[in-house]
Amino acid sequence: MQHLKKASSRLKNTLKKIKLPKLHKTHEKRVVQVAPPKPVPRGSKVIERYPLYEPFAHVAIVQNPKTGEYKYILDELQLDPLEQNIYSLVLDILLAEIDSPKEEIDDPRSFFATEARQIVDKYRISLGWLPDVSWYKILYHAERDLVGFGRIDALMRDPNIEDISCDGVGKSVYIWHRKFESIESNLVFGEDAELDNIVVKLVHMAGKHVSSAFPIVDASLPGKHRLAVCYRREITPFGTAFTIRKFREDPYSIIDLINLGTFSEKLAAYFWLCLENNASIMILGGTASGKTTALNALACLIKPGSKLITIEETAELNLSHENWVSLIARRSYGLGENQTGEVTLFDLVKTSMRHRPDTLIVGEIRGNEAYTLFQAMATGHGGMSTMHAEDIDSAVKRLTQKPMNIAPAYIPLMNTVLSIQRVHLTKDGETKAFRRVIEVNEVANYEDYRRIFKWQPTKDSFSCSFDESVMLPYIGERIGSSKRDLEEEIEQRAKVLHWMREQDIRSYKDVATVIAEYYARPDEFYGKVSLGEVAVATVKHS
Repeated sequence: MQHLKKASSRLKNTLKKIKLPKLHKTHEKRVVQVAPPKPVPRGSKVIERYPLYEPFAHVAIVQNPKTGEYKYILDELQLDPLEQNIYSLVLDILLAEIDSPKEEIDDPRSFFATEARQIVDKYRISLGWLPDVSWYKILYHAERDLVGFGRIDALMRDPNIEDISCDGVGKSVYIWHRKFESIESNLVFGEDAELDNIVVKLVHMAGKHVSSAFPIVDASLPGKHRLAVCYRREITPFGTAFTIRKFREDPYSIIDLINLGTFSEKLAAYFWLCLENNASIMILGGTASGKTTALNALACLIKPGSKLITIEETAELNLSHENWVSLIARRSYGLGENQTGEVTLFDLVKTSMRHRPDTLIVGEIRGNEAYTLFQAMATGHGGMSTMHAEDIDSAVKRLTQKPMNIAPAYIPLMNTVLSIQRVHLTKDGETKAFRRVIEVNEVANYEDYRRIFKWQPTKDSFSCSFDESVMLPYIGERIGSSKRDLEEEIEQRAKVLHWMREQDIRSYKDVATVIAEYYARPDEFYGKVSLGEVAVATVKHS
């Protein structure tokens, strides 16, 4: 098989042109003993089953009757010894035989699946007889390992998983399930080489580099999934660790968050009015409380045509606006104190001012970039950002101390502060985790905060009072409207949001289309909404 000698050089060209993820020590990877996922524990009760990729991968959520503990059991078709031997040969053949496409392709999986089937059909007889089902399994594993995410590929296919976390060698992979929260899976990486190989593969898929010299990586995988890596035993005694925060292909819109109870219609309408008038908004919350999701959903309410600039360490925001510039920070190329090539959030915030943004959105502030952001808001730019803090008091303390050092006189530039948390509520006899906006405060002055909205846990609803609002009088003075007129405008927009919910218009692009139409002719559009005359087909994308 003379073509195998050219596998290495042809592999490089193929991966370069079709953007397949790079492999790390391909042959070493095959000699590593990969243990199959653990079976279902004895005595466990199956709570739920669903397919991930028919017929190759399924999942079962099981519960220990004694402890009540849940487990995530991945059931994936494994290769027997004969299939494994042929699979090793097939990998070499595929890597050598796949022709590089003339143009860059958007879907490596589809391209690979088509090419692999044709090549395997060509060599099936010479490789030895196997039933059709075995060949399907071999092709599935080849796609999983070469263009997919390796052993965690099935987990990446599960839309119910928010996070995937591996704490080291010999430790079970944990996942955060939308329904069952943090639970242990039956997937374990038994050897250092196996875990190191898959992490290097993931990092290369993200277009980054990881090594003993650079053991910490924070990057975005294809599909905008966020990857955090601690490599080998340089900074952790348990071996390589990684966490993947999965990105939804269809991001939550403001309508989705209203349907989930995170916002109310009136609360969303209030922010809609604030954003239209260049008010700055800061979203507070703990880890995984839903800050970025809320930020992305609220940004869809910004007036179409506005120039938006987003600044992030890793790309997570996904906006519907055409006039949008996304800026991403870059790590240094140097070692030690040498920061050659580094582009920080502070650098990006400064640079963004030269692009004349209408609204500047910083994914998260935690350093000296906060000072520049507040300077931008002082010049009249709208600003949105998130910050790790439980409430407005702790947020202001962080802002006024190192490394942010915001002067107390600048604090009122942060017009509106939204606090969001993950809470547990009992519904239909089950206690589940939900995300709720706990309260919304307007900043009248340093240490003078006016609560406008408050979540009521007993009723799972929001109370609202504009009696002490400082934003509505400020906006009214700018546009020549009374406070009463603005309250009526909020009620009107709340009805538009309610109408979208009734018509099941929930995609963030469809929501943006409705908002654009409302801005074009608000009175006419609202009149039709009130009479139920707006045709759904005019706002839903085909």
